[in-house]
Amino acid sequence: MGLDQYAYKVKREYNRHSKTETITKVEIAYWRKHNALEGYMCDLFHSKGGDGEFNCRTLPLNNDDLENLDKAINNKGLPETDGCFFGEDTSKDEECKALDKLFIDDAKKALGDGWEIEYTSWW
Repeated sequence: MGLDQYAYKVKREYNRHSKTETITKVEIAYWRKHNALEGYMCDLFHSKGGDGEFNCRTLPLNNDDLENLDKAINNKGLPETDGCFFGEDTSKDEECKALDKLFIDDAKKALGDGWEIEYTSWW
């Protein structure tokens, strides 16, 4: 058991004639027990009006969210976050920082190509 985190690029297409929606979801990032990122995303979720526990919830991310995440990472501003099965503190972990930066680059490119970005986690 533990904290598993995912980011997806998502494209939605609506067919007016058949009144159906096709949703394409492609995983662009996966983290295991990156509790500092989870704390950051939980805070963002609540700042955007989300309520309740941030477990198995979907958080849409826009370009401003990604820019702010990048600034937080650069300024060592990801919060120390404790939780059941969250593992050791990752707020200053350089490997996590590198993976986060790759995610931000991939997510920005996907946004530029017309995709939506979603973050979710479960523990």
